[in-house]
Amino acid sequence: MSGSTVTPARRVRHEVRDSLAVMLFSAATSCVVALLLMLMVRLGN
Repeated sequence: MSGSTVTPARRVRHEVRDSLAVMLFSAATSCVVALLLMLMVRLGN
């Protein structure tokens, strides 16, 4: 036995979970930016 550790390959469900988290973060960020822009336009008038 050698002292090296072998990391197991990531499972598909981990990849799917990570990609869903990125998509959710992106959608939430886009909504926040859109709401801030709308608020700025409303306050500007």
